[in-house]
Amino acid sequence: MGSLQETIAAEPIIIRPSSGWVALNLRALWNYRELLYFLAWRDVKVRYKQTALGIAWAIIQPLFLMMAFSVFFGRLAKVPSDGLPYPVFTLSAILPWQLFAYALGQSSNSLVANDRLISKVYFPRLIIPLSAVLSGVLDFLIGFALLLLLMFFYGVSPGSALWSAPLFLLLTVMTALAVGLWLSALNIKYRDVRYTIPFIIQFWFFVTPVAYPTSLVPDSWRWLYALNPMVGVVDGFRWALLGQTQGPGLGIVMSIAVMTVALAGGLYYFRRMEKTFADVV
Repeated sequence: MGSLQETIAAEPIIIRPSSGWVALNLRALWNYRELLYFLAWRDVKVRYKQTALGIAWAIIQPLFLMMAFSVFFGRLAKVPSDGLPYPVFTLSAILPWQLFAYALGQSSNSLVANDRLISKVYFPRLIIPLSAVLSGVLDFLIGFALLLLLMFFYGVSPGSALWSAPLFLLLTVMTALAVGLWLSALNIKYRDVRYTIPFIIQFWFFVTPVAYPTSLVPDSWRWLYALNPMVGVVDGFRWALLGQTQGPGLGIVMSIAVMTVALAGGLYYFRRMEKTFADVV
């Protein structure tokens, strides 16, 4: 018995952090699915808590933004709208863009905002940015009803590709999650990252065809422009919802490719940094 104790004392056990690829552990995500739902619904309720208009802001925000664009870009600047009524043209892009911008902003700050939860309770940390992204889907669905009413008012019929609209919604969510994973993990270590997020979203808006069509971009620059995954998302929504005969083409292929690479890299970096979140936050 004494020799065993001496052997244990002579050979200490060393615990080293994991290295290389860290598995996503999807089973753990599924086991904590109720927590994912709770956090997403909590974000929705907190967003409209103690507001005079409540969930009506999900209609007011895209509606007023559409009206402003219609006046300044549609009437004054005479920006083309590919033969469609400009209010319908721009609202069909505002909805996926607002979902992306909200999901990106929330997911990027989600880990810092939930620092007490991270430092006290174990659960898959991926649930936090994922719930932040999903919390914006409700606003999108409410705004989508507004878009259908506007299409009916202007006599615009949905295209035959309407079935693909949920796929572009999924692409929007996945793109926001891909970038949000990078920024949320970086925001834990470098707190000044949060100050760059509004600038990133603002700059990203101007390089996304929300207020103007992709056809204004010269053909020689079109491939570079398509590296922005939101280009394929916006063009795809317009193609699916507004009955345009010309599909998103190269844009959607590039969007899926860029999103896939960004998401894979984001998951890898997030999982590598996850073991340090509770210590650094």
